[in-house]
Amino acid sequence: MSTQEQHRLNFRDAMASLPASVNIVTTQGRAGRCGITATAVCSVTDTPPTLLVCINNRSAMVPVFEENGRMCVNVLNHQQEEMARHFAGMTELTMEQRFTLDGWREGTLQQPILQQALASLEGEIQQIQTIGTHRVYLLEVKQITLASEGQGLIYFKREFHATPHSVPA
Repeated sequence: MSTQEQHRLNFRDAMASLPASVNIVTTQGRAGRCGITATAVCSVTDTPPTLLVCINNRSAMVPVFEENGRMCVNVLNHQQEEMARHFAGMTELTMEQRFTLDGWREGTLQQPILQQALASLEGEIQQIQTIGTHRVYLLEVKQITLASEGQGLIYFKREFHATPHSVPA
């Protein structure tokens, strides 16, 4: 194994030690409707509200996201692991079948919103950059839906986990 390949694998193992929120990123528009489970999502700024979303260049959904120009980041709760698995391609469901499952509705910007998600952030793609194997999208958030309760779902050490949550006294 080359030194470069070993370095790449070590990096992947290190990133598996970084707990990450589990999200389903969706889009709908003239190019169609699709979604993908993603952990490479983070806040950039609150003025204007902007998220960074990374998707592998090899994903068949990249052209759909880019032509539609909009997306929704659905931050999953701990009871939505099965949905995360569907949108990660870990099950046999087709893309069309995934959106027929209970819990989907159309948001203000006509993006697929997953009800019971901790948060759903609909927005417009403002910038796209290619870095290595991934596309980096800057999403200006235009509409936010928040849940009043629920625990988070994270991906850590290549497994899904519910976040511990205690209610303040």
